[in-house]
Amino acid sequence: MKTRPYHHGDLRAALLSHAEQGLREKGPGALSLRELAREAGVSPGAPSRHFRNKQALLDALALEGFDRLTAVLTGAVERAGEAFADRLAALARGYLAFTAGNAALLDLMYTTKYDADASGELIAATRRLSAVASGLIEHGQRRGEVREGPVERVALPLMAALQGLGTLATTGALPPERIEQSLDDTVAFLLRGYAP
Repeated sequence: MKTRPYHHGDLRAALLSHAEQGLREKGPGALSLRELAREAGVSPGAPSRHFRNKQALLDALALEGFDRLTAVLTGAVERAGEAFADRLAALARGYLAFTAGNAALLDLMYTTKYDADASGELIAATRRLSAVASGLIEHGQRRGEVREGPVERVALPLMAALQGLGTLATTGALPPERIEQSLDDTVAFLLRGYAP
């Protein structure tokens, strides 16, 4: 019987990549470190050098998802110009595009986020994501384009609307042909609500 090698160029990245693919295809319940090791072409014990158990793998996958989403949204806002309306539309489009391509990952991210045992690293990642929305609101308030109020409180409807719209789109509750119009309607609704 041929044994699989332990060494791998970047085993952690390979395991996360295979795990994300498995998450899309089968859901989190079907993931196993042993199966991921087989897919990566390494010995069954090799993943334990990076993830002590399956939950640690799922947490790392969720953390990576939060970091990627934060980068997508930050980039979208930065490229949108200075006007609050443009930044809001860019943020909403970026969020919906990420959701469309990563529905299973997003579901894992939000499930893990609310776990009582969530790591400090995961909590920090969720705060960085929230800071993108808060930063958008603060910028709009400084420009006089967003009503006054505590930033966290004013930002909450934005986060709720985006998460809700993303969920409707990925679960099929919102038909694909209505997604673009629904996105425009959501942005228009938020702009009216945020007006000074």
